[in-house]
Amino acid sequence: MAQGELSAHRPKRILALDGGGVRGAISVAFLEKIEEVLRQQNSTAKSPRLCDHFDLIGGTSTGAIIGTALALGLSAAEIKDFYFHLAPRVFRHRRFRLWLIQTLFDARSLKEEIAGIIGDRRLETAGLLTSLAIITKRMDTGSVWIVTNNPRSKYWDDPPDGSYIGNRHYRLADLVRASTAAPYYFAPHAIEIVPGEPPGLFVDGGISPHNNPALALFQVATIPAYGFGWPTGAGELGIISIGTGVWRSRLNPLTANRMTAVGLAIEALKSMAADAGSQVSTLMQVLGHTNTPWTINSELGDLRGVLLPSEPLFTFDRYDVRLEQNWLEEELGFRLNDSTIERLRMLENTTAIPLAYELGQAAAEKFVKPEHLI
Repeated sequence: MAQGELSAHRPKRILALDGGGVRGAISVAFLEKIEEVLRQQNSTAKSPRLCDHFDLIGGTSTGAIIGTALALGLSAAEIKDFYFHLAPRVFRHRRFRLWLIQTLFDARSLKEEIAGIIGDRRLETAGLLTSLAIITKRMDTGSVWIVTNNPRSKYWDDPPDGSYIGNRHYRLADLVRASTAAPYYFAPHAIEIVPGEPPGLFVDGGISPHNNPALALFQVATIPAYGFGWPTGAGELGIISIGTGVWRSRLNPLTANRMTAVGLAIEALKSMAADAGSQVSTLMQVLGHTNTPWTINSELGDLRGVLLPSEPLFTFDRYDVRLEQNWLEEELGFRLNDSTIERLRMLENTTAIPLAYELGQAAAEKFVKPEHLI
């Protein structure tokens, strides 16, 4: 390789965005800070776009909305603007609802808001300015779908026998709507897969191990079957992962004894999702080099200095906010009572958006460093 080629070489960059309902406001604050750092690094770029910096952007649920908007060239400020207006319209309770029969929210508002952002674009649209991955869960086949706009992916084109519709033809709005179809909150979303057959039934990608999609996107980028086949190594692949707030899920035994079976099932599902996120963080921190180690639990600590392969497979930086009293006060200087923190943790509490965004701003100011974005 010539010297000029060597100097031009840079690692592939991945941006992974968690699900988390209205707490996506935390992610928006981190994204704004990243844009600010990039602007400072490149004085010629008046308005750096994250789609130009990252080679692959992917997300789950609210992360799929934000990730798709970024891949279409929108700025973090534009996303903040529509996010603050989108969430209150989407998370509007039904005037009349059959409890345990109807979902908490009407999906029509969600569909309309997503369509307003994305329009009628297909996955093959030239409007996507970087690689995009959307994660959803197909219930009728029990499979996790990680759909990308890579023309080299296995199911991109229609097969000669017409046995399914190629991914390139899927409407982006349908894929994002599928990824955001959180059970109990919104109805599942149907997408035609095989001409003339019943459609596939999709729910939120958070009902899989990939609510934190960082490990899934590493898998997409490096396993040849997905069509990318990018090289590994700390100097070859960089992954930035942005969360929407994390906490240890606890359930008082006395409270549990008074709960209905349905209530216990919902709490167990939430706990399982949190466990999956913790496992993703564990694996990412032991497989790659990270400047932002997060404490996993009291037994593992933050895994600082622990590396399973002989060489790191990537660089990894995780940005998030721990929605727990001690952490918020010690790390960010916020003193919040239990009821305020409980409201922050809710997926649908739109009144908490301004505070969630403020916490994200404070965390981004402290944790996002220029050396993470090289």
